[in-house]
Amino acid sequence: MPHDPSRNPPAFAVGRFNHDFYEHIGSLRLAPGVLPRHGWTFLIAAFFSIGLMIFISIGQTYILNEHLGIPASEQGTISGNLVFFTEVLTLLLFLPAGILMDRIGRRPVYAAGFLLLALTYVLYPFAESVAALYVDRIIYALAVVTVAGGLSTVMADYPAECSRGKLVALVGLVSGLGVVIISQGFGALPKVFTGAGLDGVAAGRLTHFIVAGLSVAVAALLAWGLKPGIPIHHDERPSVRELLTGGFSQARNPRILLAYSAAFIARGDQSVNAVFLILWGTLAGKAAGLEPAAAVMSGTFIFVIAQIAALAWAPILGPLLDRIDRVSALAVCMALSALGNLALLRLDDPLASHGMVFFILLGIGQISVFLGGQSLIGQEAPLAQRGSVLGAFNVAGAIGILLMTFVGGHLFDQVDPRAPFVLVGVINLALLLASVYVRLQYPVPALKTK
Repeated sequence: MPHDPSRNPPAFAVGRFNHDFYEHIGSLRLAPGVLPRHGWTFLIAAFFSIGLMIFISIGQTYILNEHLGIPASEQGTISGNLVFFTEVLTLLLFLPAGILMDRIGRRPVYAAGFLLLALTYVLYPFAESVAALYVDRIIYALAVVTVAGGLSTVMADYPAECSRGKLVALVGLVSGLGVVIISQGFGALPKVFTGAGLDGVAAGRLTHFIVAGLSVAVAALLAWGLKPGIPIHHDERPSVRELLTGGFSQARNPRILLAYSAAFIARGDQSVNAVFLILWGTLAGKAAGLEPAAAVMSGTFIFVIAQIAALAWAPILGPLLDRIDRVSALAVCMALSALGNLALLRLDDPLASHGMVFFILLGIGQISVFLGGQSLIGQEAPLAQRGSVLGAFNVAGAIGILLMTFVGGHLFDQVDPRAPFVLVGVINLALLLASVYVRLQYPVPALKTK
């Protein structure tokens, strides 16, 4: 029987010349033209992406307490305002970043984001006032739009459609693991360095320098191993004007609009957890008589508990996202998040031994909404405007962070440390109802256009 090359392509053609052949990473099926090397590079970058972005909350809490000596009664408002300022900038930058990724490629933009993170962490511990932190946040905003945009866009590019939910879950898994290891490992360094004889300020600076070095290493890895170019042919690229308007015009699709709403609360939830959970635990530790380095460790620990729960839940949720309609899955995710956030009304002391149960629920809810929104937008985004649609998706997330942290900061200081989480839980309930409505009224996913 003559050899049929379409059934068994030669080794040199796999993933290179035969674009109908799908490479795999384990059971994960990759999109045509995506090699395992590209996929593994992305997974390593995903491990570091969110963890290195979130570390600023840990470092900032330490700086406010040890470097600047800010009173506890002001830290919630200051933390919320700093994030609010960052998100105003990201709102202006996410769509241009999405357009840039569509025009020049994912690899250079994603790698540049980690270099900007490195610069942020070099400068941040030298701030001598809260005003200086605002200046450094400009660089951090540039880092966020490029790293978060790169993560979302590559996550949509790399899987075959049948494996989209698996990749989203796997990215959630490795990202959660990265958050846990980076937060717990690097968050403990100031205490280690002060125990070795360094003063508190020097310990904070050295910790930030180590994180900056790690960011540079990840940038180098991306520049080497990520797939070059963009996933559509040059003559199929839309104009810049089409790219700019495409993201928001696609919101006429109710399923995409729902995904944008999911991004709003998912990113807001992540930010509330990263900023106010760490701050709540830190201030409770200080009130119990702990030194700043030990208090930050106590705040970081309860945040890590939530992230470990998210890490364990992600591979359980992933298969669900591929087996049922993704709007239905998002409704389940919203219910889980509402439960996790509103349950904190029953917790008075974040350092209580039984608090772990509440933080496990919180972590499960947080990762559920994140994965549900990512899976839905990855399915619905038109191929030729994927960068712009995901840019609009990230803008919606930036608005969520902006409002949740600004309002949450004032609620934290003036009402109760649990108030920001209650706000998130109420919005989860509203979007649960919206998900049910969209599922019933618009049951069929939109067809993608090239």
